[in-house]
Amino acid sequence: MKRVALVIAAVAALVAGCGGSDTDAADASTEAAATTTGAYEPGPFFGECGSITDAEVQSAFGAGPFSQVTRNSVGCQWETVGFSGPSVSFSWYRGSPIGRERAGSELIGRPAKDIAIDGNPGFEAEQGPLCEIGVQFGDDFFHWSITYSDQPAARPPCDVGNELAALTVERKQ
Repeated sequence: MKRVALVIAAVAALVAGCGGSDTDAADASTEAAATTTGAYEPGPFFGECGSITDAEVQSAFGAGPFSQVTRNSVGCQWETVGFSGPSVSFSWYRGSPIGRERAGSELIGRPAKDIAIDGNPGFEAEQGPLCEIGVQFGDDFFHWSITYSDQPAARPPCDVGNELAALTVERKQ
């Protein structure tokens, strides 16, 4: 279910990007040109998995042992019972607008509200057992997603997300 929602959000973002006026296209071209001409300022380094250990994720999430942990150059995912079960994920986006992620959440029915962690702007979007936290650093942002799926939540998902996001911000380099 979670993955279906993510696919829907991605398709919605692509469709939204395809529509619009010539002015929108010109604005997008100008923005793209600014990015490719060196206007991009890299944000801080967040480390593998947002500099959060498996034990810290487990402690914050509190939903049983992880059956799978996936790590790659842009993120991590911790799953308790496989593909459709409770999970936590961290993603790090460099040179990507946080507004697109926020809009995707809103398009699939998770209204986003403004937050700030240690002075860094972001958003929180919650619906049922799922919460997303995005925090911006200049042209970069990171994203935590927490879902208990159909399992009873051990803790409110946005409490978990905010705790993990605060640790990531605290440990940035």
